[in-house]
Amino acid sequence: MKQPFLFIGFSLLATILWSGCKHSQAEDQEKTTFVLSDTMLKNIRIDTAHLQPVVNEVRLSGKVTPNGGKVLKVYPLVSGYVEDIKVQLGDYVQKGQVLAVIHSAEIADYEKQLAQAKSDRNVADKNLKVAQDLFDSRLNTDKDVVNAKGEVQKSDAEINRLNDLFKIYRKGKGATYLVTAPISGYIIEKNINNNMEIRTDNSSNIFTISELDDVWVMANVFETDIARIKEGYEADVVTVSYPDQPFRGKIDKIYNFLDPATKTMQVRISIDNKNMLLKPEMFATVYVKYQDNDQKIAVPSAAVIFDNSKNYVLVFKDKFNIAVREVEVDKTAGDITYISSGLAAEEKVISKNQLLIYDALKD
Repeated sequence: MKQPFLFIGFSLLATILWSGCKHSQAEDQEKTTFVLSDTMLKNIRIDTAHLQPVVNEVRLSGKVTPNGGKVLKVYPLVSGYVEDIKVQLGDYVQKGQVLAVIHSAEIADYEKQLAQAKSDRNVADKNLKVAQDLFDSRLNTDKDVVNAKGEVQKSDAEINRLNDLFKIYRKGKGATYLVTAPISGYIIEKNINNNMEIRTDNSSNIFTISELDDVWVMANVFETDIARIKEGYEADVVTVSYPDQPFRGKIDKIYNFLDPATKTMQVRISIDNKNMLLKPEMFATVYVKYQDNDQKIAVPSAAVIFDNSKNYVLVFKDKFNIAVREVEVDKTAGDITYISSGLAAEEKVISKNQLLIYDALKD
């Protein structure tokens, strides 16, 4: 009677052990199988690897300057003393706006000349009337009338000349001369103070006005990089003030000579500055991009994971098939990384929030 019970006992034990092994295998399989949730799928970005020409990058240093074609220096037209300054450095001014008032002896002299010219005009007008009356009475000749008319015209010419001068000089109240803005823009230079003597024989300007809706970035190119730089190349400009906001422009001029002091060549990049974020004299780092003849697999730089001195990408087929793939990075240029091996063209890689998936797959 013991043998059947022993047989049944061994059978139950074997069944339990087999069930336990099966359950353990199922748990292990569940642990090793990674499935991307629908929520996570919405929060990742999938990019396709492409074979494309390698874009290289040259890093230059430079600074922001006003557009030379939109800068005007203001010089005094007459001598005198500064009576009142209406603007300060950095102010925005409209065309025709008064910048400063200068009390001028020259303006006072022109006023005197204008008063004399008007007086002479009145005298000439009376003489002409007398000459005309005498001519009508046959008491003088036609020549006398012509001479009288000539004096009137001479007085009118002098009055017109002085009035034109006052228009040019923008005469103010009394013996003052108004310095006005020739264009709309910002005051970027000011070399004038109250009670300062102004002389027209001085070559210095008193104001500089610049429009800043577009600016230049003057960048220095070392001799080793000169062959890589050409007009028309695109450039990204990064400033200390806006490190995460690159400004896009193009090289529109190359100055084909080297500075003897720095041994560098300058290039000019034009930048749209309608938002007025860029200011003259800002330090700038310039990244100039150019293409090689070589072609390599390119992926977004954000897709590459650096771990334990190696580079990896997550190759995506579907939410059930995501693989960690080791790759060899050839080079990185900005937001593009070029792969020399480990990835084929048209394969898809995850380039956003991939670290969470990488950690899950790695574990």
